[in-house]
Amino acid sequence: MARPAADETAARPLRPRIRPGKITKIEDSKVGQLLTLLDRSGVPQQLEELLAGRPGPAGVRPRTVLAGLLLAAYYTGRATIAEAWRILHFRLEPRARTWLDIPQQAPATARECVAASRRLYRGFDRITTVLDPARCDRRSRLPQEIADAYADAWNVPSGRQAAERLQLLANQLVLTPVRFAQERGHLRGWRGDVGVDATSIPVLARPAGDRTPTAPVEITAGWHYSGGSGEGTFGYSATFVVAAHRRRPGERAGKPTAYPQMCVGLVLDTPTVRTSRNAVLALEELSGLGVPAGTCAADRAYTGCSPENSHFPVRRLGYRLALDYKVNDRGQQGSWQGALLVDGSLACPHMRDTLVEATSGLDDKAVREIHENQQLTEHITAREPHYLKTKQGPDARGAIRLQCPAAGPSPSVNCARRDRLRPRTPGPPSAVVDFSDRRQRAAHPSARPTVQLPQDEWLNPPPADELPRVCSKSDITVPADAAGDLKTAKFRQDSHYLSDDWIAAYKPIRSHNEGIHGRLKGDEIDISNPKHRRAPGQVAQTLLVALMVTAGNLDILETWLYQHTGTRLTDTVFYNADPQPPAPRETEPPTQTGRPPPPTTGR
Repeated sequence: MARPAADETAARPLRPRIRPGKITKIEDSKVGQLLTLLDRSGVPQQLEELLAGRPGPAGVRPRTVLAGLLLAAYYTGRATIAEAWRILHFRLEPRARTWLDIPQQAPATARECVAASRRLYRGFDRITTVLDPARCDRRSRLPQEIADAYADAWNVPSGRQAAERLQLLANQLVLTPVRFAQERGHLRGWRGDVGVDATSIPVLARPAGDRTPTAPVEITAGWHYSGGSGEGTFGYSATFVVAAHRRRPGERAGKPTAYPQMCVGLVLDTPTVRTSRNAVLALEELSGLGVPAGTCAADRAYTGCSPENSHFPVRRLGYRLALDYKVNDRGQQGSWQGALLVDGSLACPHMRDTLVEATSGLDDKAVREIHENQQLTEHITAREPHYLKTKQGPDARGAIRLQCPAAGPSPSVNCARRDRLRPRTPGPPSAVVDFSDRRQRAAHPSARPTVQLPQDEWLNPPPADELPRVCSKSDITVPADAAGDLKTAKFRQDSHYLSDDWIAAYKPIRSHNEGIHGRLKGDEIDISNPKHRRAPGQVAQTLLVALMVTAGNLDILETWLYQHTGTRLTDTVFYNADPQPPAPRETEPPTQTGRPPPPTTGR
């Protein structure tokens, strides 16, 4: 199909939202798409297995409950039981009602409406109960000591196992549209770069006060503080992993993306708790899709985490790190086998002090506006030749091999120590340099900076075994865990800080993080509005946020497809959207119903 004209793309119709209270029928095709998505995620089937054999009435099945909430999030932007009930009972065609095991006749009286809504609520309550590590009364505030006991149940081994099972179920929902896009080849333009960041998820519950001895209804919620803001938000923190890309140095922003920039990971948890673990859990789930591992950019909250829980596992997954630092962490951060650790990169032990301390005490504004500071820009550029060169990339354990910048066939500095310890083999006389050739001028020794050695070394050269290993050996190995060296393990990154390469990687990826936050907190799907997900409790909030993000991913994919191919989501992804009716209950006779027709030719 030909691409749409520019005016058609600009005036493309947005997905219509159903106004609250207005009865509007939803097409069977869209219900079939969303049911196919749910079935492909495997979440309803897993919930059915968990609920099997539990006492009490079965109520509405998990597949119906999740489908109603997903339809509500997709069409109204609200993942609430009330909107799901209205859609399931008043806005579906007869065939879609059969797929979802909904009575063909809509409730006619007020009593029937109340009964139908209560059945749906009980179905959702059964789901949250079976997934909750410690079920408590979520309708009223508990005494603080009792609430603390329930909250502590999330931190014991059995509670953490249940919490991670919940997070994996949420990720399965969010990643299902990503799998559809991958199977159709829409992610071929994505090189595997990701941005990791946390955003606040406010709740309706009020925090505990100094004058009340009771705890908030949301017993596992806390205060989320955004960077640069002294005012906190009471609720949860959602760790997002977004598909992003780095730009070439000097490339301007605004170029159309070759892939849909969807959310590829979600973990909701208590703020400031397990920050690094949640990010690693989302990246591990993403690696199961078989996508490439590129650059992972994260803000200073992740840089300050323990490297055993964040940096090591991320490197072992194959990602390169692009990090930022706090004011007190800039400049020289440590050393490794004699090499200086300067802003996350290992450099020559005799790099000039003015270059080493160029960023010491540098504030955040200077980092953001580096191109307006000519002296700082010159110092960052002058650092480049002194950094150690990569001799071998990371192996299966994440270890890399680096060598002195004066070593190898293409040295970047001149060093008398290196020439003394490892004299070069005399070669043919150098040819005449063509000064009009920029490459010949740059390759000449006189164009390279010279390392300034201590004065005593010129008179009494020390033996090789008394020199730093980086100088006396042909190369050094830096394992992913840096052999217990905290500074090196915590601050080392794979792009030279504030260089053009770092700016082209870190800033675009971080802007993609802010973009996904803005889209998911926009007018259509506002996950930051607690009235759009009223059910209390961390389990309920995790499922509702995951359903809203899944609907947002579908919207992102559909918009990207229309802008690039002129086709809709129904034509390119859900060719086989053919949901089966649920298996009849043992006490009910089997229903004879039709199935959605196959897609027409040419669609």
